[in-house]
Amino acid sequence: QVQLVESGGGLVQPGGSLRLSCAASGIIFRFYEMGWYRQAPGKQRELVASITSGGSTNYVDSVKGRFTISRDNAKNTVFLQMDSLKPEDTAVYLCNAFFDALGHNYWGQGTQVTVSS
Repeated sequence: QVQLVESGGGLVQPGGSLRLSCAASGIIFRFYEMGWYRQAPGKQRELVASITSGGSTNYVDSVKGRFTISRDNAKNTVFLQMDSLKPEDTAVYLCNAFFDALGHNYWGQGTQVTVSS
C-alpha cells in the first residue's frame, strides 16, 4: 500500500519560513519523480516544485528564489523549504509521487499552510 504523509504545515507570519516533509512508503522511492502541489480555495491545483529521480529541480515562477525542494532517498522523504512566505502562498500543500513509465501517480492528504499576520 502506497502512503505519502506530509507534515510541517502551520500558521506563519509574512516573511517567515516553514519546512514541509513528505514521507513515502510502499514505493521504490529513488525511482520516482516527486512534487509539491498546492491548492487554494477557489483556485486550481498548481505544481509548486518538482525533483526528478536524478535530482533535477523545477519551480513555478512565483516561488523561484524563495522555495527549495530536496530529497533524501535513504529516508524516502522529500522536503520543501519555504522562505520569505507571502499571504498568497496560503494553500493546502500536497505531495505527489510520479513514475510515468508505470503509470503511477500517487498523492498525499495534504498539509495546510497559512501565511497571515
